[in-house]
Amino acid sequence: MLRLLLFPFRLLFGLIGFLLGLVLLIVGAVLTMTIIGAIVGVPLILLGMGLMLCSFF
Repeated sequence: MLRLLLFPFRLLFGLIGFLLGLVLLIVGAVLTMTIIGAIVGVPLILLGMGLMLCSFF
């Protein structure tokens, strides 16, 4: 019963996590195009991919 009541909130938080992960992935990819930004960009890409993966499960 409680799972059914909390399902819309889990769905909403999953969508927010996916979108936040997508934004981090795009920002990381843009930063990776510069040499100095690659130091920050690669971890952002990994963090974004991890967040997107966690939002599916």
